[in-house]
Amino acid sequence: MSLDLARIRAETPGCKSVLHLNAAGSSLPSQRTLDATLGHLKLEAEIGGYEAADKMRGTLDGFYPSVAKLIGAEPGEIAYVENATRAWDLAFYSLDFKPGDRILTCVSEYSSNYISYLQVAKKTGAEIVVVPDDRHGQIDLTALERAIDRRTKLVSISHIPTQGGLVQPAEAVGKIVNDAGIMYILDACQSVGMMPLDVKQIGCDFLSATGRKYMRGPRGTGFLYARTRSTSHIEPIFLDNHAARWTGDNEYAVIGDAKRFENWERYFAGVIGLKAAADQATELGMDAVWARLRELADGLRVRLKPLKGITLTDLGTTQGAIVTFAAAGADHTALKMALRSQDINVSVSTQFSSRLDLKGRGLKDVMRASVHVYNTEAELDRFVKALEAAYSAA
Repeated sequence: MSLDLARIRAETPGCKSVLHLNAAGSSLPSQRTLDATLGHLKLEAEIGGYEAADKMRGTLDGFYPSVAKLIGAEPGEIAYVENATRAWDLAFYSLDFKPGDRILTCVSEYSSNYISYLQVAKKTGAEIVVVPDDRHGQIDLTALERAIDRRTKLVSISHIPTQGGLVQPAEAVGKIVNDAGIMYILDACQSVGMMPLDVKQIGCDFLSATGRKYMRGPRGTGFLYARTRSTSHIEPIFLDNHAARWTGDNEYAVIGDAKRFENWERYFAGVIGLKAAADQATELGMDAVWARLRELADGLRVRLKPLKGITLTDLGTTQGAIVTFAAAGADHTALKMALRSQDINVSVSTQFSSRLDLKGRGLKDVMRASVHVYNTEAELDRFVKALEAAYSAA
């Protein structure tokens, strides 16, 4: 399936005003997602919030099969959560850690997740084990197998780190972890909407995702996947009268599917907007999206490589739509702002986001240009020209 670039750009209002290379931060939504989100907000203003939810119940309920289809899950394995971090937290903090339990993670792990490991280790006596990288800069699968022992409680990694193009071998990790009978959490914050995903093939027990990045959904939206056969016994750390039922004066019963990880109040317009975004991604075809994103990202790397003073910093045997680089002697934040003054959006990833990885490589921070399907080769040429000029003037 090929993508109709002209149509995609015409249906993306932001393409008229900015050159947006910050999909890894927050993508430009389509008009379809915008209309779905704003339409529900307008309906709430016209007839009331509860009444709007009742009127749109079919669409709201349709969120679950739409997201499930995108990642190869079952509708009952999907929970709407307001962001990826909270979705990840709901899974992680619902696990029962004890002294000596081991949490295995990777060098490129995201700061929010790692802070949670540290907190749980401090409170429970669990231990954190960082599995080293292989020569390609991705998690060493042989080292992972060696690290797993009878005390290992959890393997938890970020599929695509925020600070680079690396795509971790999530499926290979899943095979090792599943064979060992250990819980597996995959932070798919960047990968959902970027590449084809099948949770059954990956073998993760939980997967967390956001709406605002490669799904092109509204900010303040996300979801959690919870594999039925391995997580149905897990009671969420938080419960309310949506996740559970008050069955007696001193009794409650948790609902049976992944909705037990939700809470009653939510951003209903966001649910509808994220459903629209998920449907659109499925209709475009994730194989076609992934092929196009790699084409754009690889093309950007080719354009950046010859530039004097610019060093590409992406790792891994498979590299995705996030392109990172360092500009020798330059203030990356100042470069970002110089580009923004020309309506070109990029970002800067710092050690705050991934301390072990960037510090270990001697990088204070890196510039990040992340492409999406609405970008063009002409925009890449414009970006590189503007970057070179701003760098020379710095």
